[in-house]
Amino acid sequence: MTLADTIDTALDRTVVLGYGNVGLRVRRQLPGWPADPPPMPGKVVLVTGAGSGIGQAAAVGFARLGASLRVLGRSDERAAEAADAVRKRVPDADVRPVTCDLSGVADIRAFLSRFTAAEERLDVLVNNAGVMPDEREHSADGVELTFATHVLAPWILIDGLGPLLARSAPSRVINVTSGGQYDQKIPGDDLESENTSYGPKKIYARTKREQLVLTEQWAVRLADQHVHVHAMHPGWADTQGVRGWMPLFRKLTLPIIRDPEEGADTVVWLGGSPEAIESTGRLWHDRRPRPVTYWLGAGADDGLARARLWDHVSALASTRG
Repeated sequence: MTLADTIDTALDRTVVLGYGNVGLRVRRQLPGWPADPPPMPGKVVLVTGAGSGIGQAAAVGFARLGASLRVLGRSDERAAEAADAVRKRVPDADVRPVTCDLSGVADIRAFLSRFTAAEERLDVLVNNAGVMPDEREHSADGVELTFATHVLAPWILIDGLGPLLARSAPSRVINVTSGGQYDQKIPGDDLESENTSYGPKKIYARTKREQLVLTEQWAVRLADQHVHVHAMHPGWADTQGVRGWMPLFRKLTLPIIRDPEEGADTVVWLGGSPEAIESTGRLWHDRRPRPVTYWLGAGADDGLARARLWDHVSALASTRG
């Protein structure tokens, strides 16, 4: 292991420095920092949750690389605002708003029908949209809302957009997860956490763990089609979600919290860099693959829980909406 690798690993394991802006800034100065992605003219990128925070910063990053963007918002107004925000930062951007309420299966199905009829290719899908309700809520389909948004919606999008991604191969799916997932395991008998006392941060982190496990499973299923499925976590980023859902955390981490562009750096890098299509099914942070579990965390999920998760989400996708 080189000195640069040792420093990088130490930053990752200490969490506080590695997840804050200090970690990214130090890593950028280390030998071996991966090169920026090349230009992406002709590539089509779909970003969910593009109205603010990491999603919007990622959209701007892809626009600067010359990609053709589709920014998804839950209403026509939100999608149009997201597109306008990108154009303000990148005036010559090719960016188009698309609309879908990702909490509802019927709405996702309708979106998929429109999108696949209108588009000839899709090179990058970024599943970034997220929620953290203060109290337990359910979607129109009766699915716990955080699970519906973080787990079910990305599954249906990947499934429905798979043929378009395969047509554009080698293509990429990037699921934006959270470092908080390290503290959670899949509850094999309570996948939607309905029988678990509700805590916004706990359920958020648990669904992000489930999202990571599905990332690994999708990677295996789509490997022969050269669709590369990865997850990344942005570290601690100063987004509207953090401001609204975690004000105390933001106050405590304010000296080192990342701005949205720093949080989105690895999303854009995974979307354009050749290194991202040399592997699949990995978890990334600051342009490097990271362990999916740590010995101080909750540990690995057993095979039965992983299988139950896939079967449960697949069943929801086919019976709801």
